[in-house]
Amino acid sequence: MIMSISHVFPRRSDSQLPTAVAGEGCWLTDANGKHYLDASGGAAVSCLGHSAKPVLDAICQQLQQLAYAHTSFFTTEPAEQLADLLVRHAPGNLDRVYFVSGGSEAMEASLKLCRQYFLEINQPQRSHVIARRQSYHGNTLGALSAGGNQWRRQPFEPLLTSSVSHISPCYHYRGAELDESPEEYGLRVADELETEILRVGPERVAAFLAEPVVGATLGAVPPVRGYFQRIQEICDQYGVLLVLDEVMCGMGRTGSLFACEQEGLAPDVVCIAKGLGAGLQPIGAMLCTDTIYQAIAQGSGFFQHGHTYQGHPTACAAGFAVLQELLSQNLPAQVKEKGERLHQDLRHHFADHPYVGDVRGRGLFLGIELVRNKETKEPLHTTFNLPEQIRQTAMQQGLLCYPMGGTIDGRRGNHILLAPPFTISDVELDQVVDRLSSTLSAILPVLNKAA
Repeated sequence: MIMSISHVFPRRSDSQLPTAVAGEGCWLTDANGKHYLDASGGAAVSCLGHSAKPVLDAICQQLQQLAYAHTSFFTTEPAEQLADLLVRHAPGNLDRVYFVSGGSEAMEASLKLCRQYFLEINQPQRSHVIARRQSYHGNTLGALSAGGNQWRRQPFEPLLTSSVSHISPCYHYRGAELDESPEEYGLRVADELETEILRVGPERVAAFLAEPVVGATLGAVPPVRGYFQRIQEICDQYGVLLVLDEVMCGMGRTGSLFACEQEGLAPDVVCIAKGLGAGLQPIGAMLCTDTIYQAIAQGSGFFQHGHTYQGHPTACAAGFAVLQELLSQNLPAQVKEKGERLHQDLRHHFADHPYVGDVRGRGLFLGIELVRNKETKEPLHTTFNLPEQIRQTAMQQGLLCYPMGGTIDGRRGNHILLAPPFTISDVELDQVVDRLSSTLSAILPVLNKAA
């Protein structure tokens, strides 16, 4: 296929990407007829694969009936239905749903909501947000301010708010001290939140933001047992809102519809996206408790925020159909089973690999951390653009995965993220392991140099 000079602004100016022309199940096909096994779901997005007919039918039906209506004039049936279904299955006291077009928008909305909530209840001094280092909450300026990945933040530091501070992530593989149990480690790093609240001033702190299972920046790092329970206690003690970013890890990805269900949490705000639209429509959502909503409803009566495409009927119809598929087929439970199998296969296959330091994750949300030395956990040298070389080599092997650098501190460390569709078969799971093994074998000379 002959392509003219592109006028598309790509992610990387030096990239020469193939043209995707078709998708079926867990596979994508380019213009040359090559097939790629999508083991990352794009960026943990395509949870139902690339040809979920019930969702496609729902989208087509909605387009023929009503494609768009602005939310300043109308509500719509798809938005009402999706909100009802989400709240019915949401953890804790989440009761209201604010629809947006993606994860960054959802997180941006959550920051504004937290601020306005405290204005409405006459605590205007509460404007500070605490998050964690090596977190990622989106690329809009507010969400980027909350994020703790230094590589992403650095170019835009002059534009970011100073009303955010960061504590340690719950990253046992690298953060635990010698002879410290996982539980002891978890309580130690959770207590950093209380220390930071006291440093800033309890009367000034509005919210604490965290990903229940950290995604792109750390590579599918789940919390140790007891960590989030202590976080919840601290937030409740000091009247700090607990905001959970489930944009990547939610909607069944970790083996439960909401990732925080497995921690027994009752958050004040939860943000979701990616898997909610399954890549078939752009959609995200922010869920909050009735307490937060009523503070605004009985106060100013107006949330000072908004987007043109919020509550988009077609997107909401897609989200409703996706959620029905997840629930009717009990896909989160299948994700848990398939994830355990893939996790075990990866650990077994790469147990003796000289540069695989850790295999971790939850459900079909798994990370493989690459190291220079398995014993010391010393990272590979950063002189090679290793993530890009892994990505290109994997595509040559017919595999789509999600390699990232800066795992440790935004500069050092490398990992590979896997997040295949929930519908992946056992045969395809075996192919993921085989093709990933072939990828690391093919790139072994580069790994040797990086060591």
